[in-house]
Amino acid sequence: MRVLVVEADELLADMIAAGLRRAAIAVDIVHDGRAAPTALRLGAYDVLVLDRDLPGLPGDEICRQMAEQGLPTRVLMLTASRTGRAHVEDPGPGADDHLTKPFVHEELLARVLALGRRARPALPQIIERAGVTVDTARRLAVRDGRPLALSRTEFGVLEVLLRAQGAVVSGDELIEEVWEEHTSYRINAVRVALGKLRAKLGDPPVIETVPDAGYRLGDGAGTGEGAARTGNEAGTGGASEAGVGPEAGVGQGLV
Repeated sequence: MRVLVVEADELLADMIAAGLRRAAIAVDIVHDGRAAPTALRLGAYDVLVLDRDLPGLPGDEICRQMAEQGLPTRVLMLTASRTGRAHVEDPGPGADDHLTKPFVHEELLARVLALGRRARPALPQIIERAGVTVDTARRLAVRDGRPLALSRTEFGVLEVLLRAQGAVVSGDELIEEVWEEHTSYRINAVRVALGKLRAKLGDPPVIETVPDAGYRLGDGAGTGEGAARTGNEAGTGGASEAGVGPEAGVGQGLV
């Protein structure tokens, strides 16, 4: 899931983003309302967490523009209690839900997840291929019954490859689904994450590299050049970590 947080209070925005990232959600942040429409057009976000009282462009106007453009992003409007009872009961034009400040993070997370489920077609909770199983709701991953200790990014990459069910997924598609907008050295970040993921999955190799196309999750036979690990993708640690960013643990069995 991808979430855009548009919040004028930088500290609050960072706190919201940190909590969502702990739940393995990719988050980008914007502090000025005028930058939000461009970010929404380019980012393909599932959910927008939107401060109603923004500098530059208020939240209600952002919602109006989204409706005009037919953007499918679901909106959770954050309203200040000082705005009065009418605003507390009304999420605002174009908003799907609202939350009054101050709020507890668990409530915000629950609403974001609910909106995210509405933003996309229902997907199976448990996905399996080649002996690899992912439980997306419990954030668990196993191979042949062996629990896998995966970072948030590694879990996201594995989920995308599993959902493709053997189809090729390009590096750009992985970036779009798993990484955040501000990530630098993006292609290198994909290679590093894939190298770590392959090492944790073990043998026989199941993630295949398709030259000039991307990656796919094979059948586990481990045959052919496509299943071989490349030098760049097998590496871990070092300066390449700058492209991955800090990884928060997600769920039981994950770090």
